[in-house]
Amino acid sequence: DLQKETDRVYVDPALIEYAVRMVTASRQPKDFGLKEIEHYIMFGGSPRASINLILTARALAFVRGRNYALPQDVLDMAYDVMRHRIVLTYEALSDNVSSDDLLKSILDRIPIPVVPLHEHANLRSDS
Repeated sequence: DLQKETDRVYVDPALIEYAVRMVTASRQPKDFGLKEIEHYIMFGGSPRASINLILTARALAFVRGRNYALPQDVLDMAYDVMRHRIVLTYEALSDNVSSDDLLKSILDRIPIPVVPLHEHANLRSDS
């Protein structure tokens, strides 16, 4: 039943695009102005990473008592979802650069979308 409730949490298309941009930046950092980290990433997140970012953001929004996801929900799940999906190069390991270091650079570069609160923004009723 909780999974069904979570599936009903509204996600604005701008949040889906935000998740896709985050994950794409982990695969193609140069395209996002992050050439300086490109040599540290052997493999970035797959499309499944963006799907899981949205699924976990939905669940987090639900736990937080909302029936809509916010950009902060996606951002709050980004490290947990993406950290293990980035495969570091030997150069990153030798320079003591972690996945979290790279994710911080990526998240700092990707603008957080402004998502309007509209008819989907009604608080969930627990009564």
